[in-house]
Amino acid sequence: MIRTIRGKFLVGFFLIFAVSFLLLNQTVDHIIQKSNRNIITDDLIGLKKNSNIYVRQAFLINHFTNDDLYFGQMADEIVSDLKRATSSEVSAYTVDGVLLHSSSDAAFTQVADDDLQQALEGKTAYTISYEQGTAAVRYSYPVIIDGTKVGILRFAKDFTLLYEQSDTILKTITYLAFGILAAAFLFSYILSRNMTIPLVKLSKASGEVMNGNLDVRIDVKRTRRDEIGRLAANFNEMIGQIKQQIARIERDRDRLERLNRQRKTFFDNVTHELKTPLTSILGYAEMIRQQGESDRAFFEKGMNHVVQESERLHGMVLRLLELSQETSGGEEFKRVETGQVLSDTCEALAFKAKRYHKSIHSEIEEELEVYGQEDRIRQIFINLLDNAIKYSKPHSEITVQATRVGETVRFLFTNCGETIPPDQLREVFEPYYIPDRHGAKETGSVGLGLGIVKSIVDDHGGGIRMTSENEITTVVVDLPLMKSEGGLA
Repeated sequence: MIRTIRGKFLVGFFLIFAVSFLLLNQTVDHIIQKSNRNIITDDLIGLKKNSNIYVRQAFLINHFTNDDLYFGQMADEIVSDLKRATSSEVSAYTVDGVLLHSSSDAAFTQVADDDLQQALEGKTAYTISYEQGTAAVRYSYPVIIDGTKVGILRFAKDFTLLYEQSDTILKTITYLAFGILAAAFLFSYILSRNMTIPLVKLSKASGEVMNGNLDVRIDVKRTRRDEIGRLAANFNEMIGQIKQQIARIERDRDRLERLNRQRKTFFDNVTHELKTPLTSILGYAEMIRQQGESDRAFFEKGMNHVVQESERLHGMVLRLLELSQETSGGEEFKRVETGQVLSDTCEALAFKAKRYHKSIHSEIEEELEVYGQEDRIRQIFINLLDNAIKYSKPHSEITVQATRVGETVRFLFTNCGETIPPDQLREVFEPYYIPDRHGAKETGSVGLGLGIVKSIVDDHGGGIRMTSENEITTVVVDLPLMKSEGGLA
């Protein structure tokens, strides 16, 4: 059983062309043979008319009675005259089939006499023989004068030229048809090969893909723009897209696994961080309730501790609320003058920086408008400045810059502090990530600050990155600049 398309094409084309060639050859041969018979029949009909006229005139001129005896007497004369008149060999027979006279014995002996037998029965008949390249016709009919059969005339006429011409025509048509069909078969073979080779490649490539090999590609000429070329190009593009999707899925899988680990750590930290101040607050509250103000020093110490722990607990709750708000939308987007918002934020946090013996130096350009949510953009600046104050060295200066760069507004927050390792730089913006500081986790942190910042920046169509080298850490935030007519730049 033929399994390949190419094999089916070739066998199908061969059968179609072979059958077509045979049918064409048989049809042409039949038409030529029929045409030859028509030509011979017409010629013999004319021959019979002319010879009948001659015999009738001969009887009239010689005043013969209608008797076969007199036909026998004039047989030699009739044969000689008809041979000259018809350019054929002639024989005369009695009504019983006895040879009276013949212009050529060789033309009528050792050949079939079917036509003569039918003439004896009163019929007109002819036989065609084709031997050794010679075509001859024997034609016999009864001679009837005034309703009486007086004898039989038999003619032998050469039609070799007619059959040679017919053979030449048949061979020419055969060769021409064979050439056309051969050319068509060759074209069909080339066409089938041109179609099946890419399909074979596609089949092998799809098998490789099924086995997990996504590096396979179908090599098809770039100039090929037909359906096969487009199919190959689409297949290559499809494999590329599948490969990208698998790579993206793998990255997402790894990221989800990492987020799950970080989320577990986050909940462990939240549980621990919330439990610790609550335990401390409850402990001091119980002792204060028992002792009251009898020990004023202890009362003051306990109340201060309760307040500090409550503030720390309040800060952690606010961080959790900020994360919750990130998933609930918020205020509508509008025109925001980020330079003014950043200036106000620097001024507000200058007191906190001063309390930690640090300072904030800002360089902010004017007309830095973006399309966004003012409170969330302010939250970006607060978190980044708070981190800069928290992690910079004492008596150091924190630099804040805001400038227009092309079609974006760029904010830079730079502080001098501990260099962050490259592996941590890749993770700092992930939710729930808590960096190591000298091999230990930061106390009181649940890893939400920079994650919230990145989420806000992403929602505003911007970008954020961090660099840290030689104890200088810089956070760069880019937000799309808003055009004066109201759209984004």
